[in-house]
Amino acid sequence: MPRQPDPELEQRVLNAAHALLRRGGEQALTMRAVARAAGSNTPAVYRRFKDRRDLIQGMLQRTVERLGEIFDSADSLEEMAEMYVEMALREPEEFELFYKHGNEFLTRRHRGKPQTIREIRPNFGRLEGQLAKRLGGEVDDHTRLALAIWAILHGTTSLLLSKSIPQGHEPQLRQACRDAIQALLAGSANFSVAPARRR
Repeated sequence: MPRQPDPELEQRVLNAAHALLRRGGEQALTMRAVARAAGSNTPAVYRRFKDRRDLIQGMLQRTVERLGEIFDSADSLEEMAEMYVEMALREPEEFELFYKHGNEFLTRRHRGKPQTIREIRPNFGRLEGQLAKRLGGEVDDHTRLALAIWAILHGTTSLLLSKSIPQGHEPQLRQACRDAIQALLAGSANFSVAPARRR
């Protein structure tokens, strides 16, 4: 009798891969090690993920979805920004994996078709949506402001994760990030119009 597919295998494999990533970094993500950690075997993992790259794509998809859930639970743009930094600090390996492979993963699905940033990066669209809700107008009116906020958030998290600032200055950096976002929001008229509409 043929063996029945395990419907929970994908989640077990992804859970195991994330655990290995946290313990040993990206180099720990071999198909054999992931299979062993998932309580399965290598052929079964290969039936679900065709290779290591495909496995990493699955991990990145899960990270995008989790960040989206976090963003959706935020009551304000400030809370959304704080959650972004917190997730990066809590899960630095996932954050680094995403920024190493994320662009390839996100654009691969849209190859050959011009897309807006929000179509390629749905969580960026959530940021634009939060801005439109707060400031009014359409989401397209807030792309430049969303890019500025994203740049500040990514820069802050990258500095914190790489420990590029003197020890003990982390709280000051995080406060500076909050202040910069507040300043951008206060000066939103300079950003929140799509370039094609500016006169």
